[in-house]
Amino acid sequence: MIIRWMPTAATVAAVLFSSSMPSLAAESGKAFLKEAIRGDIAETKIGALAQQKSENADVKAFGQELTNDHGQHRVEVEALAKSMDVTVPTKPKREASKEYDKLSQLGGKAFDAEFVSYMVKDHKEDIAKYQEQTEAGDPQVAALAKKTLPTLQKHLERAQSLQSKVGQTAQ
Repeated sequence: MIIRWMPTAATVAAVLFSSSMPSLAAESGKAFLKEAIRGDIAETKIGALAQQKSENADVKAFGQELTNDHGQHRVEVEALAKSMDVTVPTKPKREASKEYDKLSQLGGKAFDAEFVSYMVKDHKEDIAKYQEQTEAGDPQVAALAKKTLPTLQKHLERAQSLQSKVGQTAQ
């Protein structure tokens, strides 16, 4: 009598799933890097716009900080992306482009209020994505995310502080 071993569906799924985990993590990391670069492009453009359009010295200074920090971060993320054979995006996220267009039409206190409100929302979202990556598969991407989080948190705190000030002056 010949006994043949037939793997169960669960065994096949377990083998396939476990062997695909590194590639799924790598793909997730690559997608994250693309999004991070798009975010940096957006932050530098919107930061530069704040320096041009705002009449508030603190908002202008924050725009300069965003331009500097996200410009430096972009260089670092692009280097990692290239080392991982990721195509480097050259345009910001679609939502950020729409926000830029909206901000371009505003001036004075209306600009400041919209700008800091967007920065609060955007940095909260970014922090959540970066925190997720600190626990994701690719160790290089996780290290970059961990290194970046304090700067994003600083930007969020600054935007929240400005939001309360701009809100007080607008009333």
